[in-house]
Amino acid sequence: MRASGQGRRRAARAMYILPQSETSARWARHLTTAYLSHGCGERVSADQVDDARLIVSELVTNATRHGHSGCRLQLSVGRGQVTVEVHDSSPVRPQLRPPDALAESGRGIAMVRELSYRFAVLGGPGAGKTVQAVLAC
Repeated sequence: MRASGQGRRRAARAMYILPQSETSARWARHLTTAYLSHGCGERVSADQVDDARLIVSELVTNATRHGHSGCRLQLSVGRGQVTVEVHDSSPVRPQLRPPDALAESGRGIAMVRELSYRFAVLGGPGAGKTVQAVLAC
């Protein structure tokens, strides 16, 4: 796991490289909380931190499970918004499934879209994709 940034200087953006591992989502939640609560240099509400943690957890889990690779998590704060971006090496876009109350999985992307002010999947064939969720502060 690597983080970019410089010493004690507060940054408006943080980037973390996470391995393809079952523990990556847990690490991503921890890193998101630390950055948004103490390292971003902006005031982010507790509710926004909670929403960002949930979004990060879902997107990192999807990237490491369905993208069949590690991922890059990027967090940025500015202009009243928190932006979460997760990049993996798979070009396959996440699927929004119809709701199924009995299913044990498959609701993550719907939840991310519901919590997000703006949601997008960026990238092209062969270069992987970046899933972006923007939360208003």
